[in-house]
Amino acid sequence: MSSSQKGPSSSPSSASFGASQPVKNTFLRRYSTLIAIKLLERIRPRQGNVLMLTGGICVKHGCRVYLSEASTMRFISQHTSIPVPKVFCAFTRSGRTYIVMERIQGDIIGKRWVYRSEDSKAKLLSQLAGKILEMRKLQPPEGNMIANVDGGSLFDCRVAGTSLRFGPFKNIQDFHRHIRMGMEFDPRLPPDIQELIKQHSKTWPLVFTHGDLSSLNILVRGDDLVGIIDWETAGWYPSYWKYTTAYQVNPHNTFWVHEIDKFLQPMPEELAMDQVRLKYFADV
Repeated sequence: MSSSQKGPSSSPSSASFGASQPVKNTFLRRYSTLIAIKLLERIRPRQGNVLMLTGGICVKHGCRVYLSEASTMRFISQHTSIPVPKVFCAFTRSGRTYIVMERIQGDIIGKRWVYRSEDSKAKLLSQLAGKILEMRKLQPPEGNMIANVDGGSLFDCRVAGTSLRFGPFKNIQDFHRHIRMGMEFDPRLPPDIQELIKQHSKTWPLVFTHGDLSSLNILVRGDDLVGIIDWETAGWYPSYWKYTTAYQVNPHNTFWVHEIDKFLQPMPEELAMDQVRLKYFADV
């Protein structure tokens, strides 16, 4: 049984927590990766910061790529049946991180979506809902920290701050305080901000969250879901985060908002709450 076929586990290994570590970081793998990029970067296709080295291998690299993404893909493959790219090696050199991984063959789910039958759409969204349920069943680390899979800082360009990295946080309240830029309750604040701060005082279960379930990050072949990619924003978050971040879609991907309630539990109150946060405190 391959790693991508393993069933869900009730909890991650305690050994997974700490600083994110390189993967198979040998001299030969580093050297081969750097030479391959130098030789192929002008002739091979690229999607953002991902260079397609061959039909089956790609490398994600840059100063805003982090080892925690490699850790996340390995963690998900070990503890769920969610199809994610296999990581061949991951390392950091001169301030840039390189993740060499499997290039899953498939189309983004949104390709020709409007031409799919309703039955085909339902099959794919049902599979997606099942994979998300597997993530939800993963047990959070002791202490309920808001953190990446290794217990370290998180990345999300949609969270305001002086750095794209933030956290980890010892509890949800500290996380909420950060995403509203430290603002505390004051009766002189606009009513919607007052209400936001009150809502932030509630508690939610902590669940492992992809953080960017755009249709651009879901790969399919026919009526089969074959991959979920781009795990850079993943981590342990309050349960509503998976729903509200799914709504923050790429401008070229707006059709997806009409599908989200079909694979995620609708959370309209939390969505309204986070839209107030985005209105006042987001960078995008």
